[in-house]
Amino acid sequence: MARIENHKYSIDEAFRECFYIVPDYQREYVWTEVEVEQLLQDIDEQIDGGSNREYFIGTVLVSPTAHRGHYEVIDGQQRLTTFFLLLCVLKHRLKGEEACETVSGLIRTSYTAASGKTQSRLKLDPQYEGAGELMSRIVALDADPTGVRAGIQAAGISPFGSLEKLIDAYDTIHGYLEKNYPDAATLTTYWGYLANNVVFIQISTELSSALKIFETINERGVGLNPMDLLKNLLFTHVDSNEFAQLKNEWKKITKPLETAKEKPLRFLRYFLMANYVIKNERSDAVVHEDEIYTWFTKKENATLSGYTKTPFDFVRRVIRNVDQYLAFAKGMGNDGNPNVPMDNLRLLTGGAFSLHYVLLLAAASLPKALFDHFVVQLEAFLFFFIFTKTPTKELERNFSVWADELRAIAEVADAGQQRAMLNTFVENRFASNMTAKTQELSDALRRYSMLSMQKYRTRYLLARITQTVDMAFGGIKVAGSLRPLMSLEIEHILPDRPKADLSAAWAIENPGFGYEDFKNRLGNLTLFEKPINIVAGNSYYAQKVGEYGKSAHYLTRSLTGLVTVGNDTSITRINAKLQAFPQWNAASIEARHAMLIELAKDIWKTTPIDG
Repeated sequence: MARIENHKYSIDEAFRECFYIVPDYQREYVWTEVEVEQLLQDIDEQIDGGSNREYFIGTVLVSPTAHRGHYEVIDGQQRLTTFFLLLCVLKHRLKGEEACETVSGLIRTSYTAASGKTQSRLKLDPQYEGAGELMSRIVALDADPTGVRAGIQAAGISPFGSLEKLIDAYDTIHGYLEKNYPDAATLTTYWGYLANNVVFIQISTELSSALKIFETINERGVGLNPMDLLKNLLFTHVDSNEFAQLKNEWKKITKPLETAKEKPLRFLRYFLMANYVIKNERSDAVVHEDEIYTWFTKKENATLSGYTKTPFDFVRRVIRNVDQYLAFAKGMGNDGNPNVPMDNLRLLTGGAFSLHYVLLLAAASLPKALFDHFVVQLEAFLFFFIFTKTPTKELERNFSVWADELRAIAEVADAGQQRAMLNTFVENRFASNMTAKTQELSDALRRYSMLSMQKYRTRYLLARITQTVDMAFGGIKVAGSLRPLMSLEIEHILPDRPKADLSAAWAIENPGFGYEDFKNRLGNLTLFEKPINIVAGNSYYAQKVGEYGKSAHYLTRSLTGLVTVGNDTSITRINAKLQAFPQWNAASIEARHAMLIELAKDIWKTTPIDG
């Protein structure tokens, strides 16, 4: 029988002691920004809760090669690759700091081969098509995402499929750290936690056994469900003849979460903050994942939640919250039906940002009209915080307390009083915080480019503005789904991949204004139907402006000229906020950029509910 070894590694120990090879027969890198950002947020939650706690990220299955310390990765390469890219970003961000040299040694190092010669290689070597060359280039460039993309393009590497995902992951990690750890001091502290406290179990055995273990893991699953401790706690408070009933009820919690691939502990954390007043020694009203079971075992919380005296009532409450949680994740309203405001919110937040479910669960029992109105206000509020790249932990400190206020509003019987209280909540909690961030948002939008945020959020930004202009043009009062607009292409008016004569002409006509900078600016972007975009191609503005006139959307169509219909009509009113552009240069892009910012100010704002 093959020898099986296992060892607990920290991130520092793993990349110091091991060389990881991702063989070409393994699945390529498939993680999107959603999975990458979620991993980063999970680590953040642990850091925020206390710097001495280990964060276990699971097991990694490897098979040793003929070279000592070199391992082929059988299972876990998505995580290992993401952590390697995280090290690359940290090395770039920590330039000039003492930690930079340490991080560099975890990315590439030398070793003595069997021949006695010294060899140097990356600590993670993906061997599927093009990945090794791309990863080496990322390490060598040691740059921000813009520099990495430019360097890869200059090297003639064509990113596609998993290669594009590797670049996107680097971009996502860089943006996340820049937002949450903006200076060397906070970044060094982050690195200290990551290096020492993020741990995994590495299982090592010869290849055939490793593949068999991998097959078993995927067929049967490993470990206990993290909610089992709570389930066992509940079993101690029911009669033995009720065990079967409790087991069946509990499946109504775990099975839907498993099917939806939602983390049970994250749900439980949000459930507690949404449903109960949270008190702790930190006085921050926050429950971290590793504190959940301890929270339940405290006498005052057992009484508060009622699971000791009425365990089945408690379980049914959890089930209702699971159903609501999963419905919200699918863009459904609090009535379980498709819901435009909720779907718009989902398009803004994406799959990685989920803290707002604390507020949604707390407000879930509001009447449908009030709930829908609340969701629209929440979308406006989160737009300010997401587009200013505010650290999530700043919101976490408020959301649990705000959830207590929302539950109180939802319990009010008088409809008029309930509306008034919701208006007050929105004004005091959302509007006041948005006002405080108005200048910060204006600055962020002035700097906004295609590289500022994830592509789906840039598309969301353009879609909301496009929809608002279309509604004003058509005199439409109630917004429909953003989904059709989200399927449009993001068009670079100044082409993304210009022909040589076009970029040369730009340099002559716009001295001092870099083409690469201006092509990615918000003012140079619009949404465009794909069939027309194919015809427009990468031509000069004068050659393709006529194609813009064929768009069904007035924001894009108005580039060619404004339609005049009557006096003081919905069209003339929106025309007052728009501008046509007979030519396209640096001044035009700056003017349109400013125009889009003014339109945005009219969209993302809070409003009271009438009546």
